Amino acid sequence: MTDGVFEDPANTREEILAATYRCLRNHGYADLTMQKIGDELEQSPSLVYHHYENKDALVIACLEYLLEHFEGKLGRGRVDDPQDRLEEMLDWWFATDVDNDWHAFLTTVLELRAQAVHDPDYRAHFTRSDRVFKESLAAALRTGIDAGVFQECDPDAVAETLQTVLIGAILRRSSTDADVWLEEVHGELERYLESRVYKN
Repeated sequence: MTDGVFEDPANTREEILAATYRCLRNHGYADLTMQKIGDELEQSPSLVYHHYENKDALVIACLEYLLEHFEGKLGRGRVDDPQDRLEEMLDWWFATDVDNDWHAFLTTVLELRAQAVHDPDYRAHFTRSDRVFKESLAAALRTGIDAGVFQECDPDAVAETLQTVLIGAILRRSSTDADVWLEEVHGELERYLESRVYKN
């Protein structure tokens, strides 16, 4: 879902956000500094400070940019094939043949989410992010119900359930070495959707 987001920055702000994203993937949140972002840009850190007052303001801006991309990619609620949408999301989160960049992205998301425990700005972002993601799932479910291809169910409750499992999967994938459980959990979610959502 982050593919191509920062490939072609349109202005200085996007160049800074792209450098921040790369630094987060390479160094993690704890070791991220304005100096490292400046080095990644091949510019003085003063350029970064000119646009953002501190590291956290910059990281949150980067997260918001990614969230806007996610909303745009999902068409802001328009769903052409609701079952494909759900399957695509599950396949993305539970993919086993992924590269190091993908793992780095998941680890970064978890590390930043942890900041929300004590930081109200991060908490506000992840509250909004969770709402956007949940609404995208619920939109696919409502489309399927309205089209008669899904069973009658509570779209919000199903979306909350799927999202909670997916967030748990991020935590587990980022903090353990083994991922043999991935296919089992993915399979259980598929069976849940088959019994609760999809029409046979």
